[in-house]
Amino acid sequence: MNLANKLTLLRIFLVPVFMFVLLIKIPYGEYIAAAIFIIAASTDGLDGYIARKRKQITNLGKLMDPLADKLLITAALISLVELGIISGWIAFIIIGREFFVTGIRTIAAAEGVIIAASKLGKIKTISQIIAIVVLLLNDFPFSLWQIPFGKYALYIAVFFTIWSGVDYFLKARKSLKLK
Repeated sequence: MNLANKLTLLRIFLVPVFMFVLLIKIPYGEYIAAAIFIIAASTDGLDGYIARKRKQITNLGKLMDPLADKLLITAALISLVELGIISGWIAFIIIGREFFVTGIRTIAAAEGVIIAASKLGKIKTISQIIAIVVLLLNDFPFSLWQIPFGKYALYIAVFFTIWSGVDYFLKARKSLKLK
């Protein structure tokens, strides 16, 4: 198993660790969970970079990487709903978009069509990660000035989630020649 795949497996392993630390009541648990989340999220770009640089792109990596991303974001969103930090509808939109895009990707793959990831998808992921981290940190340092940055960041993430989902659908529609 190459280094890129090991990093992806690390991200998957960190998901339940992140949830456990966040959901049990320990001092500074949110901050420890935020650190775990940041480490896990950091492996997302790093594993792909290493795989491309070393020319070690594998089918296992192609399967595990998007799965690991979805597990991490979904676990964070469900945990934030459980803690009453975000509304369920926000988690539903973000998670629903992932199911939708995975469905389109599956149909496209069955037709032999590859729809490349877009910059919007990367912006979506980055905006989600930023929102989740700020919410885990209880808006710190913005809370010092009573700025609910996490709430704004979350709405920005929802905007990019919807926009990138629509963009993905339009690209798939064109590639798959759907009416």
